[in-house]
Amino acid sequence: MKRTIATDTAPKAVGPYSQAVALGDLLFCAGQIPLDPTTGEIVGSDVATQAEQVCQNIKAVLAANEMTFSHVLKTTVFLTTMDDFAAMNAVYARHFTEPFPARSTVAVAGLPRGAKVEIEVTAGR
Repeated sequence: MKRTIATDTAPKAVGPYSQAVALGDLLFCAGQIPLDPTTGEIVGSDVATQAEQVCQNIKAVLAANEMTFSHVLKTTVFLTTMDDFAAMNAVYARHFTEPFPARSTVAVAGLPRGAKVEIEVTAGR
């Protein structure tokens, strides 16, 4: 049965979607942008600072389902420019360790609230 996962330690959904949805041993997390969960404001102006906040938000959503980064099977990274790839990747590598999840990274024309990076994850037990 599908369960909605929500936590106050990650930014609240700003539209008609859930922070995450669990189904059996799988967790499907909505994309996280670098919002401070307390203020609702974007954190940082550079992609490294923003990527760190995104990872903290992902960590909080995973924890709400008693999971960690080690449970992540697949990520999708959205960047507003591939020029930020190396800086994002350095932050990403501090949070995701071997065996690494599968990953796609794409450049997009824009992200909500002017964010430079958004990451969504799928996790499983």
